Amino acid sequence: MTGDPWAFHAHLAAWVVVVVVGLLYVLVVRAPSAPDATRVAPTSRQWWQFGWAMFALALATTWPVADLAAHWSLTGLLVQRLLFLLVVAPLLLLAIPTPVLGRLTRPWPIDVAVDFLSRVPVAIVVFTVIVVGTLVGPAVAAESLSGWWRAFFDGLLVFAGFVLWVPALGRVPGARHPSAVGRAVYLVVQSVLPNFPAVVFVFSRHPLYVAFAHAHRAIAISALNDQQLAGILAKVATLPVLWTAAWRALSRAERADRLGVDEEPLTWAEVQRELERTERAERRAAASEGEATT
Repeated sequence: MTGDPWAFHAHLAAWVVVVVVGLLYVLVVRAPSAPDATRVAPTSRQWWQFGWAMFALALATTWPVADLAAHWSLTGLLVQRLLFLLVVAPLLLLAIPTPVLGRLTRPWPIDVAVDFLSRVPVAIVVFTVIVVGTLVGPAVAAESLSGWWRAFFDGLLVFAGFVLWVPALGRVPGARHPSAVGRAVYLVVQSVLPNFPAVVFVFSRHPLYVAFAHAHRAIAISALNDQQLAGILAKVATLPVLWTAAWRALSRAERADRLGVDEEPLTWAEVQRELERTERAERRAAASEGEATT
């Protein structure tokens, strides 16, 4: 690489994406969430969660993090990925009111995808494949050479974040909801299994990526030390976040059991989704019977 690693770049396309996401959020939450045109406004907490999600998205996709992640530092790339997976995705899910999530996931292709991807084994496999696959040498090399590949991988990682957090948060109508113990085990597995590249980074004796061979020019440490720092960062950041979420799931379940209340009371959005699925199944059955008789 040539030039100044810390030279400012405007990243206008990234800022356009941030603004568009913000406008879409405002439009979506203000649209009616029920046939009777009732609206469910986000709470003040959800507005804050959305604001922090947009801040993290802007931080991850603009100067200097995006420049370091693309060309100079594996640690910069890991910081960017952690922002997508552990900040942007969960905060966006938390920021959208449940009835609005129900409306957004109502179309049958999306509903089928949510039902499939929220199965714990599927979520573990999909998340692991994306997280590990985007760290293989050819993927990192493509990302360092092409803005289009960078945009594709950024979107793919945000999608992987949604896959990670939908079963864990239990907020999306129609998604599978593991028990508190199942959710805790799921989060522990997700903190360990996809994180094995971090172990490789820490114990490797030579740099793995040509794209970051000049890390010393950006962060004043060798490429190998940058790689080891990236592995340590991945472990230090991921384990506390996911294990804390697992502990909170168990704590809420224990508190609900002690108070004799339902940990996750049934919502109208869930009932409505099951009715819609039943109606679709009946229509398919009727269509199949009609084809059989003809």
